[in-house]
Amino acid sequence: MDRKTKNLRDRVLDHLTVLRIPITVEELDHVLDAAEREGVSVLEAIDRLLGEQAARRRDRGITRRIAAAQFAEHTTLETFDWNFNKTIKRAQYEQLATGDFIRRHVNVVLVGQSGVGKSHLMQAVGLSACAAGYRVFYTTSAQLLIRLTAALADKSLTEVLRRFAGWDLLLVDEFGFDRIEREDCPQAAHLLYKVIASRHQKRSTILITNVDFDAWAQYLGDAPLAMAMLDRLVDGALVLKIKGPSYRANRPGGTAAP
Repeated sequence: MDRKTKNLRDRVLDHLTVLRIPITVEELDHVLDAAEREGVSVLEAIDRLLGEQAARRRDRGITRRIAAAQFAEHTTLETFDWNFNKTIKRAQYEQLATGDFIRRHVNVVLVGQSGVGKSHLMQAVGLSACAAGYRVFYTTSAQLLIRLTAALADKSLTEVLRRFAGWDLLLVDEFGFDRIEREDCPQAAHLLYKVIASRHQKRSTILITNVDFDAWAQYLGDAPLAMAMLDRLVDGALVLKIKGPSYRANRPGGTAAP
């Protein structure tokens, strides 16, 4: 390597350091040697140089987002048993997995009895959203209420609500299995409403429930509040209802639904 080429290579390495692109001398030399040997274009050489680093950074970002999401399970649409319940349209969930509804700030409400696969499907959608670059957070309704109740007690509610409002996609699972937490906090329905209202038309929320809409007033114990919460949650939302047998009841040993 002549002096001019070496100086130019050192400048390129310096540029990469300033830009915080962690490419070693050996990696750069490998690409330069291959480019000279194979006679590839400048663009192809740059692609080879940066492509692997970009892929590593994307993978690290996906891993961080998945960890931050705190999914109960790392489920995928590929592992879902689509043959068990033919009323569940695979194409509909694959479309959700593209994340376009998140870009448009559309909510999704998935209604169905326990065991039909609601949580599996929506966590799979959430996992795909992480891969697409969206910031996702998963919680059950009970866990959410515990956090909000604690925040109310230590006067950090404003900050906690701000955090929940900031996720690109918030998945609230098991709405309908939080009776104990609601009974422990008289303001529970109002706290849930604040979360939904803070995200209205700004971020996407997925709510997974076994409570039909006409029973929300009784379930929350406040008809006007239930109507206001539904209005903000369902406004422009995609509402999916799953009917059919329980995967859980039909799996060997009657364990965990998909």
